[in-house]
Amino acid sequence: MEVRRTVPVTLDVDSDDDALLRDTVDEFLFAAQYVVDYAFQGEYVTTSKGQLQDETYDDVCEQTPLNTGLVQNARNKAAEGCKSVVERWKNDKKASKPRMTSPHVVYDHRTATFHDDYVSLATTDGRIEADYVLPDENSDTPHAEYLFSDEYETTGAELHRKHGEWQLHIHCKKEMESDTPEQAITENGTVLGVDLGVNNLAVTSTGAFWTGDEFDHWRREYEKRRGDLQECGTRWAHENTQAVGRKEEGRFKLTLHRIANELVDEVRDHECSVIVFEDLTNIRERTGASWGHKWAFNRLYEYVEYKAAEYGIAVEQVDPENTSRRCSHCGFTHPDNRESASFECQKCGYENHADYNAAKNIGLRYLRRNQTGGDEGAPLGVRLNSGMVNVNGEYESPAEISARTGVHAESHRFSGG
Repeated sequence: MEVRRTVPVTLDVDSDDDALLRDTVDEFLFAAQYVVDYAFQGEYVTTSKGQLQDETYDDVCEQTPLNTGLVQNARNKAAEGCKSVVERWKNDKKASKPRMTSPHVVYDHRTATFHDDYVSLATTDGRIEADYVLPDENSDTPHAEYLFSDEYETTGAELHRKHGEWQLHIHCKKEMESDTPEQAITENGTVLGVDLGVNNLAVTSTGAFWTGDEFDHWRREYEKRRGDLQECGTRWAHENTQAVGRKEEGRFKLTLHRIANELVDEVRDHECSVIVFEDLTNIRERTGASWGHKWAFNRLYEYVEYKAAEYGIAVEQVDPENTSRRCSHCGFTHPDNRESASFECQKCGYENHADYNAAKNIGLRYLRRNQTGGDEGAPLGVRLNSGMVNVNGEYESPAEISARTGVHAESHRFSGG
């Protein structure tokens, strides 16, 4: 199993090299935007890196002084952005053509050479060398744990311009034994709760929804096809029934892989260290799910588990009892709190989507089971789209989190609990 980490390192850059890096950023963003614009021509968005390479590489090379490695990295960045937009469209989410405006450059081993205390970076005019601005090597920092560690290897980096400084976000990885997973809970880490269901396959505590409409549509479609074939009763029909079953499984696996990727992206976007699902045992009886839904829940969990492991994110399960009936705001539990997709607490009046309320409760149950997190016992919280809920169910705004931890927190879709 691979574990990946990213370590931000400030670079010591003189004025001449600063100008070169600024020019390299401008050209990199131009190249990436050129590929994006090309990909969005016509009726369909092109997401294939190979196709974009064939159709844009020569043009970009003619129009920029970037070396071939940086041109290819810009293409990859553009293709990833286009693919993300298409995936959001497939999930009925709003998205527009990517705009490459954030000042950065993607480096790999073709375009950067990483040394113990400095880096060599390709620019629009040859290479520059920049020293790392590092804390003491023996100090307890990510630099000591990952960058200076013989267990981790450097795989690449992204160069960013922030607050008047150049920062290199160096990517590191190491191989781990599958039976000794690394503990992912970190100081001030947060938890993402996930509720599974029939109408919505998955809902997170950050307010992301993946509906079951597509799954149900194709399940009914394939059931009809099998029924029609079975009525024939011929050998040909029997063989085609088996083929339909294989196509059905393949389609659903692709759909679940996509959802799993998007769910892990949601976790990473909100910098969570743990994903918490409800215990999948007896989920059919609890939710009224079909055998097909049960299969989908298990597959989704498995896909998320191994995809999250790549980033050192833990995946856990908790007892789901009363998570759909309990108020995530005040803790009052009653059967009348939930009616279909709506949740309204009979005690405090809190209202929200029932699956979203359940996702928060799933995360809160994990918090109560694990009262501390991080090396110094810092409290964990359930991540919302903006802010988080602590173990007592109390909402903390991004500003409050920033004041407590010293870490800036960004707002997204929701404005509270």
